[in-house]
Amino acid sequence: MTDRSVTVTWATAARDRSGRLRPVVADTEVRMADAETGAPLPRHTDSRPTAYHYAEISGLEPGRTYRFEAYSDGVRAVPGRTLVTRRSGSPESTGRFTTATPPPGRLLRTIALANDVHFGEQRSGILLAGLPIGLRHEPEDHPAFMLGALLDDLRLPDRAADHLIVAGDLTDNGTAEESRAIRERFDSWGVLGRDYFVCRGNHDTTPADQPDHWGEVFHPFQQLAEYFLGGLRVIALDTARRGRSGGTLEAAQLEHLRDLLVADPDRPTLIFGHHPVTSHAAVSNPAGPGFVLDRTSAAALTDIYRCAPGVFLHHSGHTHRNRRNRPDPGVAVEFLEVGAAKEYPGGYTMLRIYEGGYTANFYKTRSEAARRWSARTRKQYLGMHPDHALGTCADRNHVVHRDFTALNPA
Repeated sequence: MTDRSVTVTWATAARDRSGRLRPVVADTEVRMADAETGAPLPRHTDSRPTAYHYAEISGLEPGRTYRFEAYSDGVRAVPGRTLVTRRSGSPESTGRFTTATPPPGRLLRTIALANDVHFGEQRSGILLAGLPIGLRHEPEDHPAFMLGALLDDLRLPDRAADHLIVAGDLTDNGTAEESRAIRERFDSWGVLGRDYFVCRGNHDTTPADQPDHWGEVFHPFQQLAEYFLGGLRVIALDTARRGRSGGTLEAAQLEHLRDLLVADPDRPTLIFGHHPVTSHAAVSNPAGPGFVLDRTSAAALTDIYRCAPGVFLHHSGHTHRNRRNRPDPGVAVEFLEVGAAKEYPGGYTMLRIYEGGYTANFYKTRSEAARRWSARTRKQYLGMHPDHALGTCADRNHVVHRDFTALNPA
């Protein structure tokens, strides 16, 4: 939900003779009305048959409440069987939503936040030692077309992303072949350090006795990278540990970051790294504190942020979920995890920066192949993946007020 649009997605299926749900193609329809006056809005209809429905309705008014119903072949869609979508008060359960009121001032920059591409992955949904067996897409590997759908989306006029930030796990194994291939894909979209920015994830590492292929293509191991977009500073952290799923920040990188922020503490700064940081993230992810940034590094990082009021957002991936984490005490930074690009919920977050703040909205990628694969991977991890990955409506859509009047337009 943005200030002037809403996107509704659903799937249509029926049980076969064995009792298993199978995709069924149907048309797409969304009926809407003003919740205050009851006045109906023009229906959104698409007669093209599909089992994976995507309806984006624009032309709405900011800060207004609307009612909606979704239909396929005259049958009304119901909330998915997840705790998130059936939670009391959620738009899916109430059929009501309120558009955002954007921050004041001009729109200055639009930045897409993404992560967890896993280029080269053969099966999705594997946890440990090949189990569960995961899902495989034939004939094309799923990370390739999911990334293609994301990059295509960002260049369309209704997204118009100025920049793309990818917070780690660009590859699945950090091999030379994967690293060069993913660099080529991103270079076909834009220029590293100007149009797109990346950091390393745990899947982008190799054992200590092997060459650092990802580092040879992008950034050296455990070294940050600093960029400037007009008055906006962007810093990429390398939180990866060789051979470990959890993350860390070595002393030299922490000191480098401290020096940069102390020298210019009030400059608006967006920081990203692969591993989530906060205590909230450590206790709320299913794998526990050992899966995120280690507590010593996290404490040092938050101490640095307390002395740098210009830092306004820390973007991370790794958990494959949408989640807005509570910051640790005394830290005025938003810590935002974004769902994976390569599987359900399959998308990216658009960060629109205005003179008076920013909006954050998660979008699913729109190609037919991406919608089909996203629906299929929704069933991962014994069907519990949506409860973990989707996030609440507030995790996916929110507005933050800050003073960005010193920033230059893109």
